[in-house]
Amino acid sequence: MTNNTKGALLALLAFGIYATHDVLVKYLGGTYSTFQIVFFSVLFGFPAATLALMGDRTDGNLRPRHPWWTATRTVVAVIGAACAFYAFSVLPLTQVYAILFTAPLLITVLAIPILGEHVGVRRWVAVIVGLCGVLIVLRPGATALGPGHAAALTAAFCSALASIIIRKIGKDERTVVLMLYPMMTNVVIMGILLVFTYKPMPLVDFGASALIAILTFVATMIVIRAYKTAEAVIVAPMQYSQILWATAYGAIFFNERPDLGTAVGASVIIASGVYIVLREGRTSSSENTPVLRTRSRFDSGTHLRVSNFLRRSARNRKNTHK
Repeated sequence: MTNNTKGALLALLAFGIYATHDVLVKYLGGTYSTFQIVFFSVLFGFPAATLALMGDRTDGNLRPRHPWWTATRTVVAVIGAACAFYAFSVLPLTQVYAILFTAPLLITVLAIPILGEHVGVRRWVAVIVGLCGVLIVLRPGATALGPGHAAALTAAFCSALASIIIRKIGKDERTVVLMLYPMMTNVVIMGILLVFTYKPMPLVDFGASALIAILTFVATMIVIRAYKTAEAVIVAPMQYSQILWATAYGAIFFNERPDLGTAVGASVIIASGVYIVLREGRTSSSENTPVLRTRSRFDSGTHLRVSNFLRRSARNRKNTHK
């Protein structure tokens, strides 16, 4: 078995675990507020995050070198987390994924003003085609659009903006700063809002909240291993397998059946996203590669980021060889 095959299989396993995480979010969302779900998922994730971050050998403190960019990324990550978790709670899983998969398209657009990226005609066409896929999924005027759809779109935009900011400041900021600020802010803000929305949880639901954190950590570690095993352009497109898991899980647990519009629109969005990821894999096509190639999940500030750990590993190797 080649390294690329091993990496692809590892990625498929990881994204299956991520999809299981979202099933638990949807399950809890039927009873509890979004703020409560985000609060406990991040709270239970702190021990694993702390252990993972202990390996950061970079000298420094917890003061961000780019405070305004760090603050902006923290705000959009917190908003994105609440919106994504809410969308999973009220919409069919496949619809949420289809909308969240627009993040690579939005990243391509946001890279122009923030990173100074030049986007050629082919990538612009891919973006436009992908956004047409969103219209196919949403079918404005033909179907009733609600807060869940707005939340999913907001989550996709926030994820894209957070990813672009990471690319802009990631070389200067410590991994611990980039990860802990959004997580701590999520806990504080969601904790305050929890005062008004808290609902007692039986032990089984507390267990589900803890399992959300565990699944996220395990999936992240597997994705990191996948990127270290195989080429990034092989691993990154595997994220779209989540919609297959969502279709299966939706049918099994929530009696959801994606309609033709969702299936067609999702296919268009995925095709556009895969094209952009592969296109940016060519060094001649993107000055800021890899903006998209190490993406694994929507950036919500509730979990560890794959790209930060890969960047940290590269730094550690560089320092070791000095």
